[in-house]
Amino acid sequence: MEARNKARQQMSRTAAKTGPALSGEHANAHSIAALRRQAESCERCDLYKNATQLVFGEGPVDARIVLVGEQPGDREDLAGHPFVGPAGRVLDECLHEAGVDRSSCYLTNAVKHFKFEQRGKRRLHSRPNAGEIQRCAWWLGAELEQLRPDLVVALGATAVVTLLGRSAGVTKNRGDLIDTPAGYPVLVTIHPSYLLRIQDGDDAASERARFVKDLAKVAAYEADRVGRTQRRL
Repeated sequence: MEARNKARQQMSRTAAKTGPALSGEHANAHSIAALRRQAESCERCDLYKNATQLVFGEGPVDARIVLVGEQPGDREDLAGHPFVGPAGRVLDECLHEAGVDRSSCYLTNAVKHFKFEQRGKRRLHSRPNAGEIQRCAWWLGAELEQLRPDLVVALGATAVVTLLGRSAGVTKNRGDLIDTPAGYPVLVTIHPSYLLRIQDGDDAASERARFVKDLAKVAAYEADRVGRTQRRL
């Protein structure tokens, strides 16, 4: 336990500035379900015009862990659920290897509509811009206020910027637990889609192992939190 506490202290940082999800104005609702109903008619940016549907967060309303990605992909846009495509399968596998139960987590995205470029019959992912991130933080901030988690995992650059601002980054802070004024830390790591883009087999295996190591900090943090709670009782 002492070693685990020491490890947490070493990888903890204090956020110099937070992103729009933790510092801006947010939607107001009495529950996640009510928030979802509000979001279904969202026209805060133009992404709703071409997306099939809004893809809101999913998971237990008492989830202690929230995982935040970038935006829905093609599969998610069609299905209406987050992390059900190829990147979602990689995330499932890596969470399992890290000892984290996906079913106990709440999964969502910084941006709720799929942004893409049409290339023939294919729809190719296009990264959300600063304005789209800012406007959609209206929903993510409200989700987090409702959930009040113990830990948030930022999967990739867009999630990091939305939660922690531009002073933080994946390369700079990967693996760090960054404390926030919201009362919970944010763990910075890659988006699982990054692993799907690596061509070299050895590099892919190495990066996957590193991603699992990042996610294992979720399990270690929760075990430490439970231990502290039990000692107080």
